[in-house]
Amino acid sequence: MALQCGIVGLPNVGKSTLFNALTKSSVPAENYPFCTIDPHLGIVELPDSRLEKLAEIYKPDKVTPAVVEFIDIAGLVSGASRGEGLGNQFLGQIRQVAAIIHVVRCFKDSDVIHVEGNVNPVRDAELIEMELLLADIETIVKRRSKADKAAKSGDKNAKKELDIITRLLEHCNNGHRARTFETHGEESTIIRSLHLLTQKPILYVANVDDTEITHNNRGEMEQQLVDFAEKEGNLAIRLCGKLEQEIAVLSNDEKGMFLEEYNLSEPGLHKLIHIGFRLLNLKTFFTGGPIEVRAWTIKQGSSALEAAGQVHTDFQRGFIKAEVFKYNDLVRLGSEKAVKETGLAKLQGCDYAVDEGDCIYFHFNV
Repeated sequence: MALQCGIVGLPNVGKSTLFNALTKSSVPAENYPFCTIDPHLGIVELPDSRLEKLAEIYKPDKVTPAVVEFIDIAGLVSGASRGEGLGNQFLGQIRQVAAIIHVVRCFKDSDVIHVEGNVNPVRDAELIEMELLLADIETIVKRRSKADKAAKSGDKNAKKELDIITRLLEHCNNGHRARTFETHGEESTIIRSLHLLTQKPILYVANVDDTEITHNNRGEMEQQLVDFAEKEGNLAIRLCGKLEQEIAVLSNDEKGMFLEEYNLSEPGLHKLIHIGFRLLNLKTFFTGGPIEVRAWTIKQGSSALEAAGQVHTDFQRGFIKAEVFKYNDLVRLGSEKAVKETGLAKLQGCDYAVDEGDCIYFHFNV
């Protein structure tokens, strides 16, 4: 399964509105809880100005950007970890994603229902975090019981696992998220195998109203959420979901005028997409030629052999060498030929760690 960002939050905070803006779709976004039941998947192009520069060099028939996958998950409520509001189903959906986009309402509007009765960004963020933590504690308790039985039978590996899981359980019972639990060596592998909800990286999105988005200064509610995110070791950005949805459907000319009117340099969604990409621990490399210039997605630390497999299984199976051109060198010198003539094109083996922005020509033989 592809790496995905899950969009979560309380009901009626703007999750589906944000998803619609990202994907230019029309998922219902009604003013009542649980409008979204089944998760909706959207595949979103990653804005990347480097593709334009590469297209000028290769003059291809086609330009294909990298993509990020987002899932719109229904709103969680207090008691979700006990099954309230179809909580078990929704928590299961969150467990499948690699990173979390947590939308928090940071504006007041008497016409928009708030499931808790009033708007309080930090309380709302903590409510969701607590439900995720409670679900994790239940998962850890079950795993600890299994490890305990195995350890009593004399399994040495189970004894090691029992020790780390016991320490993790104490950590979480004290109200700390799994992502703040320090691990070393093989301990990390054990923790990852639990697929804990509070171990996933989080980006908080402060959903503000359109009057506030034009101000450079943060509003009080937004600032509260930013402070909370920093304390938790997470990131926070602000968007106006309603405004972003309006921008998303405009033509390029209309979009420029709209952004200028609201004193915005670019759609806020661009920042969200890029941060989501980083949360998923991804990198981009490029391939280019007269037929297509394309951006490809790989996990950070991937080898040239793994990158070849992303392009085509035959490239991986018959891999010989990866000819690597650095993006900056290619743009500065204007062609692959010029890069080669200056000795800056490098032939790399299958273990080469692909760097962000590498332009690669794969040599293979099947």
